[in-house]
Amino acid sequence: MTETTALQDTLASIHVAVTSDPTGEVASYIPEMACVNPDKFGMHVTTVGGNDVGVGNNNERFSIQSITKVLLLARAKLEVGSELKERVGVEPSGDPFNSLVQLEYERGIPRNPMINAGAIVVCDVLVELLDDPKSDYLSFVRKLAGCETIEFDSSVALSELLCGYRNRAIINLMKGFGNIRGDIDEVLDLYYHACSIAMSCRELARTFSTFANAGSLVETGERILSPRRTKRINAVMQTCGMYDEAGEFAFRVGLPAKSGVGGGIAAVDPGHYAVAVWSPRLNSKGNSVAGFRALELLTDQTGRSIF
Repeated sequence: MTETTALQDTLASIHVAVTSDPTGEVASYIPEMACVNPDKFGMHVTTVGGNDVGVGNNNERFSIQSITKVLLLARAKLEVGSELKERVGVEPSGDPFNSLVQLEYERGIPRNPMINAGAIVVCDVLVELLDDPKSDYLSFVRKLAGCETIEFDSSVALSELLCGYRNRAIINLMKGFGNIRGDIDEVLDLYYHACSIAMSCRELARTFSTFANAGSLVETGERILSPRRTKRINAVMQTCGMYDEAGEFAFRVGLPAKSGVGGGIAAVDPGHYAVAVWSPRLNSKGNSVAGFRALELLTDQTGRSIF
């Protein structure tokens, strides 16, 4: 049995295991998210050798939501590097992803770029430095994914804008502390469009394979990020990528990962593979119930994690 065949069998068994007892609720507080079929499930693995294995709805696109925060961080790193730490920290927050509490105590400096406040500051950096930030960012995502048809979902972006009162409170608070330099509406426009990007598990796995491959595209070998920057982005994913459930995820799964309330999770095993999973039913922390379990089974059954 080849490694690819064995992996395909593993994903098939995981698919059966995690979809037999559905639990959790979709992110209905975003009106467009409430329309998603909660019983969808897809999973896809891309190895650093370029092999692709998937099951279920792995080719169906969905709103990646906060998974985009890793890609925003990577794009900003190309512009400002370590200077970003002056405006966004790298410590776990231990609070919900849309909390304002720490921002008040820490004078507008977000704990990390994987929570809403941190990603909004990253968007402010991109708005300041790029001539056309939305177009530039979309081109960057398309390059990592190797797919030119990836687009923003304008209906999702509008839905988030119309109900994004807490995000507007977050950005106004940071503006008051001087940590937002650009126009609030322009920064939020980039943030909501970045979160609205629709991708499949296959496309996400290919995108995140760059973080598994020391910053180089798997398909062409082109260097996108330095190994040092890639290591640091993976570290932030490991400690901060799963909202205030990062410790539990590290304990049970053991891979750097980022989740989104669209039901997606993207994770990497550096030097080996990237994996993306999608199941819209979420737990109380905003993470996919079946996605979490699927990744736990993957590392258990393959015997591979970073620990």
